[in-house]
Amino acid sequence: MILKKNVGYMDSIIRVILGTLIVALGLYFDSYWGFIGLIPVISGAISFCPVYRVLRMSTMDPNLEREN
Repeated sequence: MILKKNVGYMDSIIRVILGTLIVALGLYFDSYWGFIGLIPVISGAISFCPVYRVLRMSTMDPNLEREN
């Protein structure tokens, strides 16, 4: 199955930054909750969000198509 990208450029940057912040806070406070930060980091890095897919949403610019 090919995953069609549904996360736009700015959305993916925000996801990676916030996810990294959550992971860093988890490491700082020595908590396993920091692993939750990996979800937005990974979805931002691969530009695909399964929740967007279920809701049939997309933040991709229709005029600017990135390669898969």
